[in-house]
Amino acid sequence: MTDTVAVPAAPGALQASDAPSFPQDRSCPYHPPAGYGRLRERGPLQRVTLYNGRQAWLVTRHELARRLLADPRMSSDRTDENFPMLSPRFEAIRRLNQRQGLIGMDPPEHGFYRRMLISDFAVRKIRSMHGDIEQIVHDFLDEMLAGEPPVDLVSRFAVPVPSMVICRMLGVPYDDHEFFQSASRRLLQSAEPEGTLQTRNELVDYLDQLVVEREREPGTGLIGRLAAEKLASGELRRDDLVTMSLLLLVAGHETTASMISLGVITLLEHPDQLAALRADPDLMPSAVEELLRYLSIADNAGARVATADIDVEGQTIRAGEGVIVANSISNRDGHAFDDPDVFDVRRLARHQLAFGYGVHQCLGQNLARMELEIALRVLLDRVPTLRLAVPVTDLALRPGVTIQGVNELPVTW
Repeated sequence: MTDTVAVPAAPGALQASDAPSFPQDRSCPYHPPAGYGRLRERGPLQRVTLYNGRQAWLVTRHELARRLLADPRMSSDRTDENFPMLSPRFEAIRRLNQRQGLIGMDPPEHGFYRRMLISDFAVRKIRSMHGDIEQIVHDFLDEMLAGEPPVDLVSRFAVPVPSMVICRMLGVPYDDHEFFQSASRRLLQSAEPEGTLQTRNELVDYLDQLVVEREREPGTGLIGRLAAEKLASGELRRDDLVTMSLLLLVAGHETTASMISLGVITLLEHPDQLAALRADPDLMPSAVEELLRYLSIADNAGARVATADIDVEGQTIRAGEGVIVANSISNRDGHAFDDPDVFDVRRLARHQLAFGYGVHQCLGQNLARMELEIALRVLLDRVPTLRLAVPVTDLALRPGVTIQGVNELPVTW
């Protein structure tokens, strides 16, 4: 059971019937919930009702989303009691009243810590990893193809590829991948607050021990570098490095894994677009951007709380009110994208919001793009007869409060 809290209505709050529930669950792996289309039609800014009865503003227009995500009056501080929490498990983490890494920091603190990581995620550094990532993709594909189909693409390919990549980047032993993959999945998908907190503590304890080891012997990887450079100088506290590492480890493989699996589903379910991509492999970069737009798996990452009154679209967002940018709605905005509900690998969708916007734009976006391009290109090239082993309607989808995706994807060839 979870505790419920009586929440006083905010000034100007609407009846629940006029402020639809949010988030909602998908019924198709690559389309937003049907209710989101109706929300989009109602206007660029409107109220929705969260699980606990609180109301928040929902942004549906692409241009307004960019404007608000770049507005310094919009805070990412998840310890703020007014921050819009979308499920009990997020509320449980907030009640810890602990720092939550870069995603929960505002400038100037956010910039101070982000600058420590920029060199590791710069374009030149990521490009230098191309050969290693390609080899990782081939190695896991070799193992998958050595088995008899059908196989689960999620566990055999989509998850281990980005897990290996982020392990090497951070300096985390890949021998421990089963633990952190399982823990990461439970952390992101558990519906129960108690399970979420227990899993988070397990990951924190694991990374804390790893940081201790890297302090004694830095080795290779980002964690070792920060331990040697920033912990030793006093610029970085140990708990901050653990929190930072937790965010990078979990986000660094779970989101990319979901994109690989949902990207495969989308391409296989759109054979004309898959044929176009096979005929012209140079379309892969634009195809990846379109998949990022079309799928919007980190649908609720753009949650904020206003720190001052903001007048927009003829309405006033009051200080202390929650604001949510739903990527799957703003990335389907017809004002920003022609025929937004159509999947088109030739579309120039670089301005999509899958990686956010403003100071919190995803630090690892260059890495994610490269992993997706390599993984999908090699998979489609080496397995030309790849197909789903079950009807797409039989796939179990994750709930709307989590990273969107599937936990299993049976494929054959």
